[in-house]
Amino acid sequence: MVTELRLPLFPEVQTDSEQVGRKEHLTFKANRGSSRHGWLRLTPAYSLRLVEDLVSVHSVKDIVLDPFCGTGTTALVCAQAGIHCDTVDINPFLVWLTNAKCAGYGEADVHQAEETLLFALSQPVKSAWIPGIRDIEKWWDAETLGVLSSMFAVINGASISDSSRNLLYVTFCKVLIRVAAVSFGHQSMSFRKEEKPKGLFHTTKCDELSSLFRKAFAEVAISARELVPDGLGRAFQGDSRDFCSVPGLGKYTVVITSPPYPNRISYIRELRPYMYWLGHLSSGRQAGELDWEAIGGTWGCATSNLTHWTPDPNIQVPFEGFLEVVNSISAHSDVLGKYVHKYFQDMVLHVQSLRSVLVDGAYIYYVVGNSKFYDVVLEVEEIYAAIFRHNGFGQVEVERLRKRSSKKELYEFLVKARAQRE
Repeated sequence: MVTELRLPLFPEVQTDSEQVGRKEHLTFKANRGSSRHGWLRLTPAYSLRLVEDLVSVHSVKDIVLDPFCGTGTTALVCAQAGIHCDTVDINPFLVWLTNAKCAGYGEADVHQAEETLLFALSQPVKSAWIPGIRDIEKWWDAETLGVLSSMFAVINGASISDSSRNLLYVTFCKVLIRVAAVSFGHQSMSFRKEEKPKGLFHTTKCDELSSLFRKAFAEVAISARELVPDGLGRAFQGDSRDFCSVPGLGKYTVVITSPPYPNRISYIRELRPYMYWLGHLSSGRQAGELDWEAIGGTWGCATSNLTHWTPDPNIQVPFEGFLEVVNSISAHSDVLGKYVHKYFQDMVLHVQSLRSVLVDGAYIYYVVGNSKFYDVVLEVEEIYAAIFRHNGFGQVEVERLRKRSSKKELYEFLVKARAQRE
């Protein structure tokens, strides 16, 4: 049952849930101009403002876990507040980005990166290695691609510190997506249909690209100089369905996270231009296989794999009527029915494993969104609540946060629980 009341044994979190509108400040849009949080855009990222609200009611004595790293919002907010946070993701690019965001940078790191960038910009354009992105000409025209490959070769081959190179990689990623023939007018990235949409960079002149690199680096440098205690935010590559297999984790007093929503938005699809350039992907097949390993992945072969997937009879989703909901979706699309079923079987494994890394009494906060498939509304928040209760978590409550889209049924929720001794 959804309630607007907050748990009496939870710290008071001011999330303005009494008025449930779109609340743009509780979406990824609030992250755009916010220091290191705005380094790279990922549309499904959850709100910086909301994480700050959740973190603010805890203290530097707490140890926070974010089981679904994303772009590192939770880890960076915690580090900025002086709170230790570990986060986990199966995607190596997101692990790299989070560790780069949470790192401490000295003036020498920034200066070395700037000198390298200026040197790269002073060199004649020499086309070098380009990633094996299928139909890469859909992303960048030949002249732009030549400049990008030339810049990347200099950055990649420079004798500089890892910290300086990370600042340049972030700068490079900001520029490459800025000059790509893509648009973010919808919930996910799409290719532009118009030749020169208003307000979007399209020219391929080297001087304008040079200007973009300088501007992007200036933005990165300003936020890199902001004080972030080194070592408080740490990202580990691993599977959130099996925390015992992730080395380096400890015991946690708070969990703050936003898992992938069961809405078929693929992180790999959004991230693949960065991942190809930085060497985390080399083929479409590899991208699909990584998305298949992730929870809720649907890119490439991940979708075709679903057609052959069968539920594990030993993993029951403890929500009354769950199979009926799956069957209703399957009546329209067998693949989507399997998608929903697999998603929640994975989440059952995740919650079961979560107990192993929590102290008694740990606070749990999950930001989730419901979904609609055809005429079937999937009560994601209530299914999460049922999974927590079934696995021995106490004080489980659901709080509605905001309306998510033009579809009247879709909302974002905060699912809260407490870890308690079995």
